[in-house]
Amino acid sequence: MDWSALSSDELIRACVGGGETGAWEEFVRRFRGLIAGTVMRTARRYGECPPHLLDDLIQDTYLKVCADHCRTLRDFRPDSPDAIFGLLKKVAFCVTHDYFRGGYTGKRWTGQREMALDSYIESTIPHGQEGLTQMEREVLLHEIDDCLTEEPESLAEQRDRQIFWLYYRHGMTARAIAAIPGIGLTQKGVESVIQRLTIHVRNRLARGKSRKGKSSHSSL
Repeated sequence: MDWSALSSDELIRACVGGGETGAWEEFVRRFRGLIAGTVMRTARRYGECPPHLLDDLIQDTYLKVCADHCRTLRDFRPDSPDAIFGLLKKVAFCVTHDYFRGGYTGKRWTGQREMALDSYIESTIPHGQEGLTQMEREVLLHEIDDCLTEEPESLAEQRDRQIFWLYYRHGMTARAIAAIPGIGLTQKGVESVIQRLTIHVRNRLARGKSRKGKSSHSSL
């Protein structure tokens, strides 16, 4: 299913109807820029805002949208093709505004923050080989994805792969991923999947580099 080919209205119906993880992944990809921009503009009204707090507010916006079995989306009745953009802007504004007006700015946010995909990629590169070109980066992304799809995929394996990319590529926290309908895991369960797959990918890439090194050495 090519979720990116759906209109916004069709995508929303797919999200709240079947709860397909692929539909939610496309929802996150399609609207993250809009939500992030609204959060940042709203937060600037209250002064400086650390990046990790902006990330948390973006994730809280997704949680608000998914709350109560996606009630916000279920009750939404668009009057134009672009109406969803106005709705998400409103939700992002309210989440951010309520945070600052609620007097929580002095509290520490202890929720786990996501690790950027670029940071993860850099951690897999041997010392002295930093600074990937775009082509090299894409090759490494394909290698990582291959590590996640080595065996015939069960439904659980497909879900775990999607969790991995939602976390590393789309920047969602474990808490936000667990709130997506269809995931079927608690926050701890999502964290466990991320940790297990991260270790698996690191080990596979390390073994691959080791084999390449031995092959190159033997050919000299």
